[in-house]
Amino acid sequence: MENPESFGVTLVVTGVLEKLNVPYVVGGSMASIIHGMVRTTMDVDIVADLKPNQAPPFVQALQEQFYVDETAVHQAIQYRSSFNLIHLHSMFKVDIFIPQDRPFDRQQLSRRRRENLPDSAKSIWVLSAEDIILAKLDWFRLGGEVSERQWRDILGIIKTQHDTLDIAYLTKWGQSLHVSDLLERALMEGRENRHE
Repeated sequence: MENPESFGVTLVVTGVLEKLNVPYVVGGSMASIIHGMVRTTMDVDIVADLKPNQAPPFVQALQEQFYVDETAVHQAIQYRSSFNLIHLHSMFKVDIFIPQDRPFDRQQLSRRRRENLPDSAKSIWVLSAEDIILAKLDWFRLGGEVSERQWRDILGIIKTQHDTLDIAYLTKWGQSLHVSDLLERALMEGRENRHE
């Protein structure tokens, strides 16, 4: 079962980002859930193109409900890395990633989709199914190709979204990210799982 507070916590953070006109996109397991995979998550990953002048109002808007370190926010913006927020009531973690300057990172933001949260009229910007697969393949490779959870997520998305996936797009960006071999393996395993 999905942590019932996770969607509410996510909406608080995305609401602040939208108010400040910060382009963002939700990825990771939260995006996987929205794209039809059933899975538990204790955190949410958000790619957010925060600028230095937006950091103070961002921190101010969240500091009553979250543990947030303004210095860490500024450092993440400066070095294009990440920082996290901890929701004080639920201890739910929100990881915010500042996009790097790779073409793929810009592409993720330009292809984001507005999706309703499950059982809700509220919506957020979410990675496309293709970009979740590619981002997770990238993380899987960077992590030494040992995370069973990442691989299960990749296969789950392929299984649930198989008929609508843009294979040409996946192939193009798989080459750009140097994960073509992993993509090929995942598509093959995903197809096999579909027929079990």
